[in-house]
Amino acid sequence: MPIEILAQPAWTVATALVFGLIVGSFLNVVIYRLPEGQSVVFPASRCPACGAAIRAWDNVPVLSYLALRGRCRSCGVIISPRYPLIELLTGCVFAAVAWRFGAVWLAPLLMACAAGLIAAAVIDLDHQIIPDEISVGGLALGLVLVPIARTAGGEAYTAALGQSLLGALLGWGMLWSVGFAHARFSAVIGREYEHWPGDGEDYPTPASLDYWTWFPGMGLGDVKLLAMIGAFLGPWGVLSTMVAASCLGLLMGVGSALVTRSFKSPFGFGPAIAIGALLSMLIPDPFVRFG
Repeated sequence: MPIEILAQPAWTVATALVFGLIVGSFLNVVIYRLPEGQSVVFPASRCPACGAAIRAWDNVPVLSYLALRGRCRSCGVIISPRYPLIELLTGCVFAAVAWRFGAVWLAPLLMACAAGLIAAAVIDLDHQIIPDEISVGGLALGLVLVPIARTAGGEAYTAALGQSLLGALLGWGMLWSVGFAHARFSAVIGREYEHWPGDGEDYPTPASLDYWTWFPGMGLGDVKLLAMIGAFLGPWGVLSTMVAASCLGLLMGVGSALVTRSFKSPFGFGPAIAIGALLSMLIPDPFVRFG
């Protein structure tokens, strides 16, 4: 039976929008510091150019950027428009979750999942990595809290836990199987990639951990991220995420090849997975009910 989307009170959506803008401001810190191994809490936000502390009234999401005309108050350096865009994107996604699900226990958890997806996508776009703090931490959060939230919404706990566990296992297994099969086929035909195998190194053997976890063209971070998505969205959510991500990944790959004029240039698959998961989360699916 198709899912009905009910109009939510305006205050619910507005509150989620404001909360999302604030979280988006924090995500900018996470995206900048986490890949560098820095604390995302201390020190307080600073200008990356001059190091001056950003005052509270200059750190209001979106509005401060507009008021300062996109420049640091201390040194005048241009601030990337990506900062307010991430804040605005997070706010809009949170508002969409609130509109889609309303004031239910599951909604704030899906917002947390969405925040993790946004941060993972941008970090992967910049560095081609997905930090475990996001993927593994999100996986643990989903497995523990999502079944509790679903139970509060009227589902049986064992069924809700089973959905999260099955989703996580399916998410992990799908991408791991693809990466493993591709690695073994590449080894059989003698194909080499940058950093796989390493310079002067042989292909991994079954006796080594790399044989099971080190794949060319795909990081294990993508596998962990899809497992996290499964813990939140369940098995059907994983399947719809992969369909959307595969289409998006193909478009991104072609686009990257056109820009770099090379089909060998690496690009992160994380953004495609994240967008696919958000679409799966927010677009009504006739086969599964999240809320």
